Amino acid sequence: QVPLVESGGGSVQAGGSLRLSCAASGRTVSNGAMGWFRQAPGKEREFVAGINWNNGSTRSADSVRGRFTVSRDSAKNTMYLQMNSLKPDDTGVYYCAARRGAIVYSTSGAYDDWGQGTQVTVSS
Repeated sequence: QVPLVESGGGSVQAGGSLRLSCAASGRTVSNGAMGWFRQAPGKEREFVAGINWNNGSTRSADSVRGRFTVSRDSAKNTMYLQMNSLKPDDTGVYYCAARRGAIVYSTSGAYDDWGQGTQVTVSS
């Protein structure tokens, strides 16, 4: 199991930016992948973006492409999500997740470990 701790959530007006962090402890994420998911009230958890820890390749949802950027710092065992041009529809609890395989999947069931979540609220 890889304990994951998210940080960086908060409240921002539409058009603003936030940067989320997800720190993995206990063991490294090498040879695996990490992802960001979000869940709005009354909606299912959805994939936002993810990264292959080995080669740094990324994948993101259509709804955030061009606005959100996922990255990692291998030395710190930390994944980031830079969120720009935020919209009210981006509001929700953001979770980071880790999986032992290197492929970035968009389905939550493919991930083994989850953080506790951090709230992001975007007002119009």
